[in-house]
Amino acid sequence: MSMDPKRAPVKPARMYDATARRERARELRASTLHVAYEMFQANGFAATTVESIAQAAAVSAATIYKTYGGKAGLVRALCDRALAGTGPIPAEERFDAFRSVKDPRNVIEGWGRLTSEVSPRISPLLLWLREAGRLDADAAALFRELDGKRLRRMADNAGFLADARHLRHGVTKQDARDIMWFLTAPDTYDLLVNQRRWSIRKYSNWMAETMAAALL
Repeated sequence: MSMDPKRAPVKPARMYDATARRERARELRASTLHVAYEMFQANGFAATTVESIAQAAAVSAATIYKTYGGKAGLVRALCDRALAGTGPIPAEERFDAFRSVKDPRNVIEGWGRLTSEVSPRISPLLLWLREAGRLDADAAALFRELDGKRLRRMADNAGFLADARHLRHGVTKQDARDIMWFLTAPDTYDLLVNQRRWSIRKYSNWMAETMAAALL
């Protein structure tokens, strides 16, 4: 059968490559979060509006509401990013990996290093939320949620130390939980690093030494 010369051959459909679109969306989210952080830092949570963030980030306010749900959602996303730490593996996974180390002092030293990695990123956010929560119900609820999560993490760590019989005599799991919860509080980081101008290295070493002395 001969082909009709008037009929052009059908070209195979090209597969749509969404890689570039996803990368652009990722860059836009990162840029929006960066702008939000800078504005919260400069103006405070209460004085910063979604509209002002949208204008500075060159996106629509509707996009921010759709993606994050509002200011509290933006801070939640910032907190999630902060808690992941700076390495290729999320800080929480690296935190748990230290449990395979036999020497409990090395375990706590590792925890101290990771805390000093995450604290500069998460502490300002938690302090903003607590302050904003005096007037903003969403901010207050998010602060309680994140602080409760930190308390549960410290309870889990205390359980590990107790089960491995690393806690010294007289220190209960509840004691260990509360001591670690206090030492990792955003206020502790703020007082020593921001106000007393301790270096991150000094803060990390103090964190590990104090925790070991109190618990082991």
